[in-house]
Amino acid sequence: MKKIILALLVLIGVFGLTACGNSDESGKTKITYYQFSAPADGKALQKMISEFEKQNPKIKVDVQTIAYDDYFTKLQTQIAGGDAPDAFELNYETFVQYAEKGVLADLNSFIKADKKFDPKQLNQEAYNAFNYKGKQYGMVESFSNVVTIYNKDMFDKAGLKYPTADWTWEDELNAAKKLTNKGKHVWGTSQPVTMNEFFKVAAQNGGSVFNKDMTAVTMNSKQNLEALQHLTDEVTKYKVSPSPSDMSGQLPEDLFMNGQIGMLHTGIWLFDKFQAAPFKWDIAVEAGNTSKATHFFSNGIGVSKDSKHKEAAYKLAAFMSADKEAAKTRIESNWELPATENQEVLKPYLEMTPPDNRQVVFDSLKYMVLPPVVADWNKISDYTNAQFEKVLNKEQSAEEALDNCQKEITKIMNF
Repeated sequence: MKKIILALLVLIGVFGLTACGNSDESGKTKITYYQFSAPADGKALQKMISEFEKQNPKIKVDVQTIAYDDYFTKLQTQIAGGDAPDAFELNYETFVQYAEKGVLADLNSFIKADKKFDPKQLNQEAYNAFNYKGKQYGMVESFSNVVTIYNKDMFDKAGLKYPTADWTWEDELNAAKKLTNKGKHVWGTSQPVTMNEFFKVAAQNGGSVFNKDMTAVTMNSKQNLEALQHLTDEVTKYKVSPSPSDMSGQLPEDLFMNGQIGMLHTGIWLFDKFQAAPFKWDIAVEAGNTSKATHFFSNGIGVSKDSKHKEAAYKLAAFMSADKEAAKTRIESNWELPATENQEVLKPYLEMTPPDNRQVVFDSLKYMVLPPVVADWNKISDYTNAQFEKVLNKEQSAEEALDNCQKEITKIMNF
């Protein structure tokens, strides 16, 4: 009889350990958080997580940072294997794919019960970006955009006036020609020739990827052809922008830091990196052609519908989205902007230098365009990028590339 009782006690003990598998030895609820966007040193993110755990002493967060290029592959594998993290970072471009597949928890009930959270305190464009069919499937944590970052010393040396908000493509091209010095491997400008850049540049010329009601592909329009020609001509015809072979595996931001690029089209998330630049630099709203258009990016946090700790995961997502301390940490670290509308919190950001003209970040929001929200955006982008690369390598014309994209995207979308 004693042996039976002992065996039962062992079984109970094992069962107890299994049931508490998501709690640590102190009885805290342990949640796993996947993310891809933190600065390389991770200090800002760790500071935010430490503050969250201080405010929520019964929750422990296991942060796993994954390189962006590998992030979604690993996340999809984890979800398919029934081992999804409790909370995970999503960008606006991929959010809908996860919402459509039904892998995200509906957060509406948590938001309604949360007396500390008020959606009105957030940038509404950014907040609503993670709403799908009336349900909030994600909490916005940050937003960012792209500006023209320029080397003031190079402009001064060339006797050129700095870029202004009313610049056109022609203005930038003319300046880029004067800044370029082929012998010294110095280029006047740099702009990615990818779909994530193209849809914005097309909008600067009145073009688009789809028609307004999303029923037809418009990739091979006259406006789009002019936009792609503008991007590729900078590299192949005028040679004012480095080609893939010129880059030799380096990143555009590294060449900018070396004083080899005069104007760089890139995101505000690089401000911190450029603090150490050995020259003066500032920013301007990107040039347009027939109209102005600028990028708007937003990252959010979703909660797995299969999580056993949805409430704890929601609390983390809400903290990263709207907590003042989290927002201050983002600003202090020159990270992407917090989604807050609190001007008191944002004021220090505007006062930080360089760049001197940080108001441009907010001025650019007046012209923001968003990528199309379609489930197969990554597939579309991969195909388009490959077509654009062939144009850069002079294997086909811009017109041929867009005709190919027109057919393939129509096929992907089942139009």
